[in-house]
Amino acid sequence: MCMYRRPGLQYESINMAELKIKIGALTLKNPVMTASGTFGYGIEYADFLDISRLGGIIVKGTTLESREGNPYPRMAETPSGMLNAVGLQNKGADYFIRKIYPAIRDIDTNLIVNVSGSSIETYVACAEKIASLEHIPAIELNISCPNVKQGGMAFGVTCRGAAEVVNAVRKVYPKTLIVKLSPNVTDVTEIARAVEAEGADAVSLINTLLGMAIDAEKRTPVLSTVTGGLSGPCIKPVALRMVWQTFQAVKIPVIGLGGIAGWKDAVEFMLAGAAAIQIGTCNFIDPALSVKVIEGINDYCDRHGFASVSALTGALETKTGK
Repeated sequence: MCMYRRPGLQYESINMAELKIKIGALTLKNPVMTASGTFGYGIEYADFLDISRLGGIIVKGTTLESREGNPYPRMAETPSGMLNAVGLQNKGADYFIRKIYPAIRDIDTNLIVNVSGSSIETYVACAEKIASLEHIPAIELNISCPNVKQGGMAFGVTCRGAAEVVNAVRKVYPKTLIVKLSPNVTDVTEIARAVEAEGADAVSLINTLLGMAIDAEKRTPVLSTVTGGLSGPCIKPVALRMVWQTFQAVKIPVIGLGGIAGWKDAVEFMLAGAAAIQIGTCNFIDPALSVKVIEGINDYCDRHGFASVSALTGALETKTGK
């Protein structure tokens, strides 16, 4: 039996599978997290759901120095998805430590900071600052953002670049290190193996696909940056395929994301090999979606006889085996 709180109701008992999982040294109460850039710092969603029920929150991307982001317009709706070219707008690591961290440190879930940089040195310096925060048990190293001119995806599209930045950060960051991978590569498994070899505790994938939108009447790009990151349900088949391939290529946990719009999508990612999942763009459509996904995964486990959610990981049955 498990005790939990539904918004507006008293604590109650329900039958449920064991939902706890481990990512490196990190224990999650369930495998559902929210993706960076789509859930603010968590507290912005507190009016819509009990955020302490989440397995983890990946907070807004953080860089060493303050970034203004890209010029407007920097978002565009597309069929079954959206494009964004926000450009990692944030007020920097020191501001996060002074102003944001005190407001979120006592939230009863795993708070994970998405760390980005424009050079190896800035990645390292930012990770060092975040490492000093007691209630931040992990970082997600973003080597896959397509919306910045320097750094970001530049490190994540080659094995050498990915290995170098992970190696440098691993030397200064002692806690759980998750590396976020880019789908904008020929073979994502090569990058995954490279970061695993340099000490990554887990990989998360996929980040956004590079895309663009055009205003036919004006004959101009919709985004100020011309191209941007495509996310939403339209990228799910690509994300599923890459998670499945990566699960077979590495021994560290794989965290799946990309187009998850409900519990069934989340289960599919876990069957493909994900130990945990992140919900991103669809948080904008349904702010309480993550809690609904937790409940849906639990119900699926009960209906199919899974005593532990971890048994779902890689349980996909194919004619060729795993």
